[in-house]
Amino acid sequence: MKKKILLIQGGSSSEREISLRSGRACLKAIKKLDHKVIILDPLKDKLSKIKDLKVDLIFNALHGRDGEDGVVQSYFEYFKVSYTHSGILSSMNAMDKIFSKKIFKKNKLNTPNFISLNAINYLDFIKKKKFKKSKLNYPVVVKPSNEGSSVGVEICKNFTELEFSINRLIKKFKSLLIEDFVGGQEIQVAVINGRAIGAIELRPKRKFYDFKAKYSKSAKTEHLMPANLQSNKYKEVLRLAQRAHKALKCKGITRTDFKFENNKFYILETNTQPGMTNLSLVPEIAKYLGISFIDLVKKIIDNASTNR
Repeated sequence: MKKKILLIQGGSSSEREISLRSGRACLKAIKKLDHKVIILDPLKDKLSKIKDLKVDLIFNALHGRDGEDGVVQSYFEYFKVSYTHSGILSSMNAMDKIFSKKIFKKNKLNTPNFISLNAINYLDFIKKKKFKKSKLNYPVVVKPSNEGSSVGVEICKNFTELEFSINRLIKKFKSLLIEDFVGGQEIQVAVINGRAIGAIELRPKRKFYDFKAKYSKSAKTEHLMPANLQSNKYKEVLRLAQRAHKALKCKGITRTDFKFENNKFYILETNTQPGMTNLSLVPEIAKYLGISFIDLVKKIIDNASTNR
């Protein structure tokens, strides 16, 4: 049945350009599905316009702050329009790495040891030159607590590097997460409507799987689909991704990132608005399993609802 769909893309987050690329790819697919499409960019248009557009549903192609942290979802719910991907609370919890790690721990999902810093307590942390009562060991990873696409992520081998990173990042991001660096294999799992469909392994040529490794062909990140895991471990990581999706009460599609080291999986985060670009992993996993990009977009549209 032909629908009038509002495609929301762009926005003002650090992932704006990725969102525009996702939006362009989804726009083509939605048109091929014979739906009418209207585009809205929150950087240029007020979200209050939604109430006057009289659309059947909203396809959310935003990434990053305001797009996948529950903010834009609150507008969708307020205007009572069906929309794709996860709802307000699950988006907020998944986007905030501190909240999500607490939820993972509560649900017995193994995640690297961590501590959190904010604009108030970071000075005390630096002054004491220690990890307080934490069990962290160098090297450690420093990252903003509520950014995606590896924005602001740094690896520190000693306190000098850590202090430099904290002082610089805290001014921009206000809230930071410091966790144990876990080596090993980079494994990411796609979940569609509560079912894990496959796991891909990434082998970056760069220091780690950073923003450039994710979105630039020149980075030459190697993609192995399916992930190079023993059969029992492959099935295990699929189950873990499903558990994470369920623990966060996610809807639609998600992508959960893991590290696999010493025969153990460590969950890093769950993404409620995974990329839909030509280098994105959920479409790549789906394609390997015979699900075309158009079919993937259709599954996302068919799952749309309110009260998510």
